[in-house]
Amino acid sequence: MALPLSASAFRAAIKGAGVTVVEVGNWTRHNRNHKGPWGPMRGVMIHHTVTSGTAHSVDLCRRGHATLPGPLCHGVIDKSGRVHLVGYGRANHAGLGDGDVLAAVTAERSPLPADNEADADGNRYFYGFECVNMGDGEDPWPQVQVEAIARAAAGICRAHGWGAESVIGHMEWQPGKIDPRGPIGHRSGPALTMAKIRARVEQLLDDDTPSKPKPPKPPVDLSRLVAAARTDPAKPGAPVSYAGARIVEDALAAEGLLAKKYADGHFGTQTKAAYRAWQRRCGYSGTDADGIPGRDSLAALGRAHGFTVTA
Repeated sequence: MALPLSASAFRAAIKGAGVTVVEVGNWTRHNRNHKGPWGPMRGVMIHHTVTSGTAHSVDLCRRGHATLPGPLCHGVIDKSGRVHLVGYGRANHAGLGDGDVLAAVTAERSPLPADNEADADGNRYFYGFECVNMGDGEDPWPQVQVEAIARAAAGICRAHGWGAESVIGHMEWQPGKIDPRGPIGHRSGPALTMAKIRARVEQLLDDDTPSKPKPPKPPVDLSRLVAAARTDPAKPGAPVSYAGARIVEDALAAEGLLAKKYADGHFGTQTKAAYRAWQRRCGYSGTDADGIPGRDSLAALGRAHGFTVTA
């Protein structure tokens, strides 16, 4: 239990955990405080949006809709792992939930009791993150998004001195809710569970020993990569036109979008298809998701997999 962080401290806690933050409009003053108190804070709640596309999801969570005014959370975590801050203060994200769960989260007791009542005001007590996912049990959660969820939650827990037990899912709070759910990485991947998220949060909170840095990957030259993507179909046995293509292919393979056998340095048909899928994860659609790398989508892939982008 703690007073809410200031907006600047909230932002710093997330950024300090290694997550890219996007500030949307007047997010620091956008809230529902006129409807009731906010705080003291008890924990962090994770949701899925039941939407696709970054721009649409962020706009919906910021504005809300006719029956549920925004903000619908404090941050939207997109499929490329960015956190879009859309509001700060009381937000319409948690609703009424189980008071026994609230008591357990406050005391950091586990396992949580069953959420079989709706007698406590979650909008007052929880920070909320909506994560872009259709919520149909089939839409995959990219690993970079799952890591951003854990890091954002860990940053807030660290700022408050909380443990991983202060992080819960909407499904654990309100009767009848199912979020978050779905496979990790690809449609046949392992299921995302709050137990896995809390385990990663605990690792991040316990990791006070600096790890030995890995040697940096060479930067990827965007113009050379685009040239390879436009002219480099599969060429068995032929020289690779640009070595940076292999760095990008390895990242796409790690995201579960490209079979490892196609990570051969040639930006051919399979690699273009994989990159189109990555662009869609980043919120692009139509002709903007054509498989030809652009700066923003490539930079997002680089942030997730340890390479930088040059012109």
